Amino acid sequence: MNAYNKVMEWFWLSVGFLIIIVVTYMCITEEPDRWAPYYGLCLFAFGTFFLRRYMRKRMEKHLTFLEEEKRKAGQPSNQK
Repeated sequence: MNAYNKVMEWFWLSVGFLIIIVVTYMCITEEPDRWAPYYGLCLFAFGTFFLRRYMRKRMEKHLTFLEEEKRKAGQPSNQK
């Protein structure tokens, strides 16, 4: 699952840059008024990238926390 999340992060990052390149080219070669609104798709792609990255890091921290709790529960305590 971790590999899938990283692949999808790179996918959305590359899509964002690809949209910037294509829309900028189309703005230069054709009417900018027609193509400028498509920069919104770039914002969507970068937003998805940052959201996925945040959620992946949050999930990794939570899994680490659960493993620590599981390790603590398996050890006998010396406190009385």
